[in-house]
Amino acid sequence: MTVMKIVKKIVLALVIVIVLFGLFLVYAMLTDYKPPEKEILFESNQPDTIDSENKLSLLLWNIGYCGLGKDMDFFYDGGSQVRTSRETTLENLSFIRQFLLDNDSCDFILLQEVDQKSKRTYRINEVDTFDMTLPDHYPFFALNYRVKFVPLPPTSPMGMVNSGLLTLSKHLPASSVRYNFPGDYSWPTNLFMLDRCFLVNRYPLPNGKELLVINSHNSAFDDGSLKAQEMDYLKQFLLDEYGKGNYIIVGADWNQNPPGFSPREFSAELTYERFQLNAIAADFMPGDWKWIFYPSVPTNRNLATPYDPEQSTLTILDYFLLSPNLNFSTVRTVDLSFEHADHQPVLLELQ
Repeated sequence: MTVMKIVKKIVLALVIVIVLFGLFLVYAMLTDYKPPEKEILFESNQPDTIDSENKLSLLLWNIGYCGLGKDMDFFYDGGSQVRTSRETTLENLSFIRQFLLDNDSCDFILLQEVDQKSKRTYRINEVDTFDMTLPDHYPFFALNYRVKFVPLPPTSPMGMVNSGLLTLSKHLPASSVRYNFPGDYSWPTNLFMLDRCFLVNRYPLPNGKELLVINSHNSAFDDGSLKAQEMDYLKQFLLDEYGKGNYIIVGADWNQNPPGFSPREFSAELTYERFQLNAIAADFMPGDWKWIFYPSVPTNRNLATPYDPEQSTLTILDYFLLSPNLNFSTVRTVDLSFEHADHQPVLLELQ
């Protein structure tokens, strides 16, 4: 074979690769999830009125799509894995289901990273599973990650992802609305990343005002600019609603430390690759708003390696924010040793 023929074959192969890659990008653009800024998921003319004399309880937990137990690292955090085995995924799901059952007295359960027939969770519909697990709770699901095919990592692509926020409520709300956070990654990265949002359930109160229960999951892998835009947007939303006299509970995986918490509280060395850990400024909200967290137990571990209690970087990312007209009695993070998820559940009781 002559040198010229070899060169022609190489050029042809490169052209084919470029064309196929271009077609893939076109497909990704055509199927790109573009949610509206505000999407009404549910409305009722006969919602439950929340009795302001009763104590309310909440459970907050990023369940890591039942795929990020102690055995896992994750490629985007500096590890190498994409998903655990199907058997382990089902074990994690079973444990999380039982934990929710054990805490089914909670008025509101706020979950993040709940998958709905994604490749990484073997097409299991976790939304339906938790709905059937807690038949006395109304389910409200807001997508924040919908991609037909995530091509990373190249050796074992994540594939199709459908995931989001799930609020399980013992009380029927007047509405459940998905609000899209502003900001996005640059093209073409944005085609394969999350579309961050928060989910707002509204409940009438006897005094004519509303209780807002908000479930949120803020950006993780950015240079800080996306988180800043999201926080400014959420702050204005909260202040506007509080200005109307409403009562507000936000439960979130903020992907930031709470005000006043030291990131070295649990880990002397902070080993993050793409994740930039920062703390919310103490004066971000007016002083009478309340950041509620349990300082003695971490809620998150880093996924650069499988869980090692001596080496893993631990911190607090999951906690609550209450408007000034609400008070709490207890808050507690349940230490599960990160056995079945990379986050730990937080329980809150209001007075």
